[in-house]
Amino acid sequence: MSFPERPYPPEPLPSGTLVRRGKVRDVYAAGPGRLLLVASDRISAFDVVLSPGIPGTGVVLTQLSNFWFDELRDVTAHHLVSTARPSFPPPFDGLAELDGRAVVARAVRIVPIECVVRGYLIGSGWKEYQARGAVCGIALPPALHLADRLPAPIFTPSTKAEVGHDENISFDEVVGRVGGETAERLRDVSLRLYTRAAEFAEERGVIIADTKFEFGVDEDGALVWADEALTPDSSRFWPRSEYRAGSNPPSFDKQFVRDYLETSGWDKQRPAPQLPAQVIAGTQARYAEAYRRLTGKEIHFPRGG
Repeated sequence: MSFPERPYPPEPLPSGTLVRRGKVRDVYAAGPGRLLLVASDRISAFDVVLSPGIPGTGVVLTQLSNFWFDELRDVTAHHLVSTARPSFPPPFDGLAELDGRAVVARAVRIVPIECVVRGYLIGSGWKEYQARGAVCGIALPPALHLADRLPAPIFTPSTKAEVGHDENISFDEVVGRVGGETAERLRDVSLRLYTRAAEFAEERGVIIADTKFEFGVDEDGALVWADEALTPDSSRFWPRSEYRAGSNPPSFDKQFVRDYLETSGWDKQRPAPQLPAQVIAGTQARYAEAYRRLTGKEIHFPRGG
């Protein structure tokens, strides 16, 4: 599978009803109870959409999500209805630019909680552990090191902010926001999804250090796995062969872009610096490698970004 040189899209589709434009995904009405989700090639970091986009990354996000939704379908219901453009409703069935990057999904009521699961101590979890010896109210053993594997995966939810940063919260705070029964279901399903995915990935040479899930509730009150699934945008993927506790491992995910921005002198206020060609190419290579290792299939980006 290969892709054009320009990032998709400069603007929303000219046809269809745009419901919402997120940092990466555009959402269109696609008939009663249905939405068209389109993954663009936009990429964000530190709550800012960066420029330029990175050609082909939206296809990786969509195809890897589709892979995981299918692979873990026995764990919980998901939102996918159709992944093939010819079966999309008009006018979307005739838009070739959607190939590989769009799906039709059930419209569900999104639960306003980011369901983060951590198997390793890194990122904001590491910072919180250093300050408190705990993450999201979960006490951890003393003297852990950066990137240490945790005794067992932990559910460390955060707020789902429309503007600004998400904030880590305790399980009790989740209960207060969505109720005890829903909170228990979110924690149970998130941990089961992560455990299954982490075991699958490790057999293929990839450590899933952490990831975040999003869920909705359908008209019958059933929990539905929605949005994206275990992608380089929502997860930390490390090569198992290069993992060493005590250091920040190399990754197959968006951390490569964050690392560049951290050393660029940027103050994290808009506008962000333009991404140079080597960062675009490096990000493409990492996303493609994650896709190859996890699915066993190749994905090809244009030369030179």
